[in-house]
Amino acid sequence: MLSESDIKDAVFWACQQEVLAPKPGNVNVISDGHNMVVEDFIKSARAIAPIMAKTGLTVGERILQSVQATRQVVNCNTNLGIVLLFAPLCQAIQYCQSFDELPQRLQVVLSNLTVNDAIHCYEAIRLAEAGGLGKEDEHDISAVPTITLLEAMDLAKNRDQIAQQYVNNFKTLWDLSLPALTKAINSGESVEWATAFAYLKLLSKALDSLISRKQSTALATKVSERAKQFVIQIEETGNLDTHFDALSLWDKELKEKAINPGTSADLIAATLLLHRFGRLLSFNEFQYHEAFSGRH
Repeated sequence: MLSESDIKDAVFWACQQEVLAPKPGNVNVISDGHNMVVEDFIKSARAIAPIMAKTGLTVGERILQSVQATRQVVNCNTNLGIVLLFAPLCQAIQYCQSFDELPQRLQVVLSNLTVNDAIHCYEAIRLAEAGGLGKEDEHDISAVPTITLLEAMDLAKNRDQIAQQYVNNFKTLWDLSLPALTKAINSGESVEWATAFAYLKLLSKALDSLISRKQSTALATKVSERAKQFVIQIEETGNLDTHFDALSLWDKELKEKAINPGTSADLIAATLLLHRFGRLLSFNEFQYHEAFSGRH
């Protein structure tokens, strides 16, 4: 089993690697954007890591305390999506002797989410000043919830990718982004470039819900199609580095138009966390997808 120190280090590492990767449209070490800088994300990572690793907290408490800690170090929403995704993963991993136990443990954590978890989560979303779950009748995020957090996520699943993960046991990560990350790392790519590839692969297969919500589904579709073109080219050449200039140009274009595939970035951060958990538990990374493909 992982210690609090292991989980804390894994959380910080995943958040750090996410911003180190040259992911077009996101804040990264090569290019800031969207009125945020890399240091904002590093400060936020340091703030949430010990909370995510702490034993004895519920998922809702983990979410709220992490957002509260973040607001003490930055004045913008750097990590709400990351916090929402990391909280159940960090809760579940505390009970795992091996990495292949995590999907089942995660399902138990998600199934046992309560109304109190929803209350804490809604408060965190309001504090982060983000419309994460949007509105759904009486379950508007500004109201006190009377349903469990899982039920709230179920209401939002068709318009929010993070909510969708709660409902489907993080299927997108197990089936898409983690295998893509693992494949790229196994081919010899650095973690940063492998992360960029996993991000493009995810973006090519799933419309970014932040773009859809803030701008339009049509624009999200265009971004997804562009990512798909990059994935095809990268898979043909087998080398991400040769596409650096083109990716940098697209990054600049997206930021000039205030287009941020931010939910995709959050999902990739969670993918990196899974990767780190797997490494720490000495699970053979070559077997990730094979081990989990029949469980979802």
